[in-house]
Amino acid sequence: MSRIGKRPITVPNKVTVTINGSHVAVKGPKGELSRVLPSTVTVEQEGDTILVKRHDESRLSRQLHGLSRTLVANMVDGVSQGFQKRLEIQGVGYRAQVQGRNLVLSLGYSHPVQIEPPEGIQLAVENNTNVIVSGFDKELVGNVAAQIRDKRPPEPYKGKGVRYAGEAVRRKAGKAGKK
Repeated sequence: MSRIGKRPITVPNKVTVTINGSHVAVKGPKGELSRVLPSTVTVEQEGDTILVKRHDESRLSRQLHGLSRTLVANMVDGVSQGFQKRLEIQGVGYRAQVQGRNLVLSLGYSHPVQIEPPEGIQLAVENNTNVIVSGFDKELVGNVAAQIRDKRPPEPYKGKGVRYAGEAVRRKAGKAGKK
């Protein structure tokens, strides 16, 4: 039995969960999310807990059991608390600022890079070098953070670029030089 899949999901007070076959909709103070789960699993609500069960012991059912439980748990956490990812910008002259809803990055290119966030995502900047991506959809928060990082990934020689907070960048030695 999947260790992750068999764990129950507790639903906070302000969150409502609607289950219609394989379609799960979660509504809370931060927003509303819905998802269609695979047909090999069923979702049952008992009071303030949700259980994800699989139909049979086939390989596909076992694979999707823990995934489906995690997806539902992330939906419940997202609409109640929200998620955030932090990015750090390192490099001389590299900086970020928010103009309206858009994020404007100066990353050493000949032009500023503008990023327009999708609905449900908020962007904030601290100290011109720390970007905070927040929202209630974990998948969307991670995708937007990855798109920002892709504009200038950290390079291995000087470590300049955009990285996740706490990300370790493996550094390489430069040229050896003549003797």
